[in-house]
Amino acid sequence: MSNGSELLTTNRKALSINLDEQKYGTFAEIGAGQEVSRLFFQAGGAAGTIAKSMSAYDMTFSDEIYGKAPRYVSRERLVTMLDHEYSLLHERLSAQRGNKTTFFVFADTVAAKAYRGNNECHGWMGIRFQAEPNSEPSDIIIHVRMWDKDNLLQQQALGIVGVNLIYGAFAYREEPAKLISSLTDNVGNDRIEVDMLKLSGPAFEDVDNRLMSLHLVQFGLTNAVLFGPQQEVLQPSEVLRRKAIMVERGSFRPVTHVNVDMLNCACAQFMQEPAVQGKDLIVLMEITMNNLLASGDIDAEDFLARVDVLGDIGMTVLISNYPEYYRLTSYFRRYTSEMIGVAMGINNLLEIFNEKYYESLQGGILEAFGRLFRNAVKLYVYPMRRNAYDNYVQEIKAATGSVAAASAPIPALASHAFAADVLVTARNLQVSPHLRNLYAHLMENHYIDCTVGYNNDILDIFSRDVLRRLQGGDPSWENMVPAPVAQAIKSKGLFGYVAADETEPATDA
Repeated sequence: MSNGSELLTTNRKALSINLDEQKYGTFAEIGAGQEVSRLFFQAGGAAGTIAKSMSAYDMTFSDEIYGKAPRYVSRERLVTMLDHEYSLLHERLSAQRGNKTTFFVFADTVAAKAYRGNNECHGWMGIRFQAEPNSEPSDIIIHVRMWDKDNLLQQQALGIVGVNLIYGAFAYREEPAKLISSLTDNVGNDRIEVDMLKLSGPAFEDVDNRLMSLHLVQFGLTNAVLFGPQQEVLQPSEVLRRKAIMVERGSFRPVTHVNVDMLNCACAQFMQEPAVQGKDLIVLMEITMNNLLASGDIDAEDFLARVDVLGDIGMTVLISNYPEYYRLTSYFRRYTSEMIGVAMGINNLLEIFNEKYYESLQGGILEAFGRLFRNAVKLYVYPMRRNAYDNYVQEIKAATGSVAAASAPIPALASHAFAADVLVTARNLQVSPHLRNLYAHLMENHYIDCTVGYNNDILDIFSRDVLRRLQGGDPSWENMVPAPVAQAIKSKGLFGYVAADETEPATDA
């Protein structure tokens, strides 16, 4: 829903555009009928807005107009449509009315529910528009998924989103967050998902599309967005489709040697799995919205810093609204049936066995684990030093009054002469007594495996300690993170970095 005090109806949005004599454009729609243009015609006064409305539904006709395409429902096809139609519009009408008109082209290419079959119901929508007469155009491109089970309802929802997109481009372009939140006005997030958005052109020169994508998750238009190593916004189905997936969840504030080693070790084991060999693989670093909201409101600078440093080491980043791991793996199952690997530390494994997270499920932890481990999912668990484990357990006790799954001590380790140096692994971890048989079942059937080949020399590194040192001017933090990360933090001043020579000098008592 938009942030304004009044929610405009779809008809009123379309009519307000129709009655604005300055706006004039073309509608080109492939698939699912011509729902957006229909709403503008129904609103009245469309003769003052619509220069042309067309639908090249037949593939041969479409190819003759826009050229051949490997996929007809794709970003590439949408951009070709915008290029072609805007060029025609400008060529034919700029001399006649270019000084008084802001031209626009709306286009979509959509696959709605087929009459027969169980096809993917999704589409690409975009608008190319001038903010002022004779100005260079700007673009808004979105990818949508339709959740209605009925073809007619999907068409209706698409029409409403198209009107919202056009209206938002003109009314909210200076308030991008409001533009984004308004995309599902009068239709709701339960019927339409917007899982990718990109703003470009002179109207959006100061916009960072990663922040705009974060708004998609924040406002509930989607539950996950994806960023590439070059700071580009990615469309999830294009990246994840039919691939084996390895993912590591963390705060990455900042990313450390341990984060990288954990992922590398898990990947090495994952690639040896018979079900993974010969398959395309995508590796992800994932941050949950819960993590981003840990201090209250989202800190845009902090968010971009995390994404930047992960990009600096070549990582693809997923931002999700899935605090539970079983929901995350279910999300991946939209796009792939291949094996999924999850790299995690001992603390994350303990959290998975914390039953409080599954109170909303009728089947409790058993239902959650049934969802998590079905269809070839495996956890690769990185070890933790015993002293760090004990500290973690005490922190949980202090924060919650209990330690839930971590309530049982590890037998025979407390009396060990070098107990602090003994490693806690998935093999010797003890969970609550009533969950031990479940845990043993998962271990014996290799749903959970110990990470091997890890670097024993870096196990004492923790992100919170790195953060404390870099903010306190202690240069030792630089040895705790990958070199490109250290360089980026220092050159960009990320995470509140303070150089050693900027700290207060020591004074004699």
